[in-house]
Amino acid sequence: MADADDAQSSYQRDLDLIADLAAEAGQIALRYFNKDPQVWMKEGDSPVSEADFAVDTFLKENLLKARPDYGWLSEETDIDDHRLEAQRTFIVDPIDGTRGFINGMSQWCVSIAIVENGRPYAGALDCPVLKEQHLAAAGMGARINGSQCKARILRDSTEGAHENGRKTICLTGPRSFQTRFDRDVPHTVVKDPFVPSLAYRIAMVACGQTDVAVARASAKDWDLAAADLIAHEAGAMLTGLDGQPLQYNCQDVRHGALVCAHKTHQNEMLDYVRGAMNNG
Repeated sequence: MADADDAQSSYQRDLDLIADLAAEAGQIALRYFNKDPQVWMKEGDSPVSEADFAVDTFLKENLLKARPDYGWLSEETDIDDHRLEAQRTFIVDPIDGTRGFINGMSQWCVSIAIVENGRPYAGALDCPVLKEQHLAAAGMGARINGSQCKARILRDSTEGAHENGRKTICLTGPRSFQTRFDRDVPHTVVKDPFVPSLAYRIAMVACGQTDVAVARASAKDWDLAAADLIAHEAGAMLTGLDGQPLQYNCQDVRHGALVCAHKTHQNEMLDYVRGAMNNG
């Protein structure tokens, strides 16, 4: 029991650390928001801005100063495999949703997770434009701005409610994926507007704002780790198409297509997404 208490106390201390620094980092990013920051294009036609670099520098300096024995993995830092030898590792996306950030959209966030044995145990998403902070620690639940958040169970559809078992599914994800998803789904599908941050799309499921989030293959650890824990602690699941939990801080940080939904409906949603991909 003492060991469990010690672990929870350690998780809480680390969560407090990343929550505070994520909030500070969000304010740094805001200094560049809607100010025409300098932008470069990375491999794969992915943009990065001077705001990304400023936040990354701030977080790396301050997180590793506080926890010098932790490993480091960030989208905007060259990958150092020494992280694989660390017991615990920070996984950071300085600005998740950079393209939306550059275009003046509000749904972008600073994402910080701490991973041990391949899974996150502390996660923070700070969304400064929306004035939202999503936090979770393993076994301690998920919160948004201090209030508990829970993924929602699919509800009866108001459209065709007489049909046995018909539900309403609110779906967020790439537009091309949304189009394919509902071809053979025996429910009412409501397609949410596209959100540029994958981490925020997953957090929307965790907070009951939407039912299902889908993603094409291409996401990296830093896009997912914090949001994965938040979803898990809110009663949802983020998995690959094989239905297995994701593993983080491995040699390969890339992931395949993903689905996030309430754990009660995860298998059903996986079936629909597999079908959409096969028919696409």
